[in-house]
Amino acid sequence: MRYPYPQLKPPPFRWSLSYGNEPKVSEWIQTLSGKEQMVDFSSVDVTILGVPLSRSSISASAASENPESMRQLWKSFNPYHLEFDTDLTNLNVLDLGDVRQNVTDIILSHQWIMDAMVSMRKYHSHALPIMLGGDHSITAMLIKGWKFAHPEQRIGILQLDTHFDLRSLKDNGPSNGTPIRNLIESGTILGEDVYNVGLHGFYNSKSLKEYADQVGVNYVTLRQVREKGISSTIQTALKNLSDKVDVIYLTVDMDVLDIAYAPGVPAATPGGMRTDELFEAVYLAGSHPQVQAMDIVCLDPYRDIAQLTVKAGVHVMLTFLTGFIQRSKEAR
Repeated sequence: MRYPYPQLKPPPFRWSLSYGNEPKVSEWIQTLSGKEQMVDFSSVDVTILGVPLSRSSISASAASENPESMRQLWKSFNPYHLEFDTDLTNLNVLDLGDVRQNVTDIILSHQWIMDAMVSMRKYHSHALPIMLGGDHSITAMLIKGWKFAHPEQRIGILQLDTHFDLRSLKDNGPSNGTPIRNLIESGTILGEDVYNVGLHGFYNSKSLKEYADQVGVNYVTLRQVREKGISSTIQTALKNLSDKVDVIYLTVDMDVLDIAYAPGVPAATPGGMRTDELFEAVYLAGSHPQVQAMDIVCLDPYRDIAQLTVKAGVHVMLTFLTGFIQRSKEAR
């Protein structure tokens, strides 16, 4: 099949694929280079899609630059997880490129993001999509695209975040502060099918907590997470979601991390997760069979220090894939 996405453009650069028996991540992940390239999508296990939109961010953000920044750092990682003794090269991973964005029209850009998800579900619904944002507004559009492609499915969300993201659409529009409310009020998901893990401190208003309670959103504060343990918390969330929904979408807002670990986010805060806690959470999510998509959002490389946050973002992606590859091992 040829490049089937009119709403996508190829990645801005390609790594050399000449390597020996031990490639770097940059040499392992395949790149979809353009419209004339023939691709056997039936052999693809995982697709990566850049969604470079951050004009819809409430605070100034260059999260649109994150997909390219993460790709640039692939050269620094090996596709082998030492602690789990897991070789990721057994997975066939394809970088599709980026969703095209309109310079000024956020609504049109959001439509193209929805269309891209619909196309992914049409052309290779067996492959698990990983989206590199972009701000958190993209999550609502991606899930709406999934729902359009699979109207019969009940979608649950595992959200790792410092914020509820339940701000009023009337006041804030389809921004990075409103994606979960957007999905609930559009009827795309039910409030009870959301599990938000990682809320902490002084970064959410009382009215947002009251709205979350009103619509039945499940949330676990970081204080509660540390009382129960991150593994137990995530396993409980996944169990409760899987009892109700057909598919679980994992969204990782990098501002869930403490500012010491993630200075490169628009809303960096003290008191957040440690990287080891986040990595454990995404590993468990990756290993769960009903988690069928994930995104990484709100990572601004222009704010970063020594690439701390971008490296953490790449680690999140690879750790999720480490969990994902366990599914086939457990099935065997």
